[in-house]
Amino acid sequence: MNTAAIGWDRTILELKMYFREKEAVFFSFVFPILMLSMFATIFGDQFGNEEQSGVNAARFFLPGMVAAGVMLTSFQSMALSVAVERDDGTLKRLRSTPMPPVAYFLGKVGLVAVTSLAQFVLLILIAKVGFGVQLPTSAGNWVTFLWVFLLGVATGTVLGIAYSSMASSSRSVGAIVIAPTLVLQFISGVYFAFTDLPDWLKQVASVFPLKWIAQGMRSVFFPDDWQTQEMAGVWEHGRTALVLAVWLVAGLLLCARTFRWTKRGTT
Repeated sequence: MNTAAIGWDRTILELKMYFREKEAVFFSFVFPILMLSMFATIFGDQFGNEEQSGVNAARFFLPGMVAAGVMLTSFQSMALSVAVERDDGTLKRLRSTPMPPVAYFLGKVGLVAVTSLAQFVLLILIAKVGFGVQLPTSAGNWVTFLWVFLLGVATGTVLGIAYSSMASSSRSVGAIVIAPTLVLQFISGVYFAFTDLPDWLKQVASVFPLKWIAQGMRSVFFPDDWQTQEMAGVWEHGRTALVLAVWLVAGLLLCARTFRWTKRGTT
């Protein structure tokens, strides 16, 4: 079998193992869907009718939930799962088999791609059917969604794999992964309007990928005149692509330099 075929088999296996872990499915897959439904229900009256304001509560929170979903299913899931597999010896056993190492990473990428896409489909179905959100009709908007989504998934995946090496054991990985993930969600325009944050906090958020994924998604799902509420007054597609690409390259370099098949102190 060639590497691509083995990678596909690994993807199927990864998906089966993923959906057996109820906690992982909830926090990385179901959580953004529940948050969108909750925010749309709680804040629905504050946004009024979409025909008058242009954006109802569900439409307002949808881009942030999509961005959070990308981050959770890529960065957080990878950091947690790879650290656990390293700690329990799974990676060491896999490394000793004839399976090409690339096939392992292809399986992880396939897992993230499938779960992220499935989560997005559920999000927009709930937004459209449950809360009457007007979805984009322009092909250009969907092209923007595609490249932001793919860059976000790729960046989050490689950064998650690289970040997994920071954990000394599987028992400590949760704290060092979930805490910064939550902080980034709060300062990147996921749960609050980005314009409501202090300027210095906006600058901090702008260093990290999540802010740019969320901004890219807002450019897809918000009316075009809402771009005046961004920091630069425009959607900044070029800068979004640049920042995500830089983080993607940085993540690949970190993976190459820091990835370990065994726990620290073992061979």
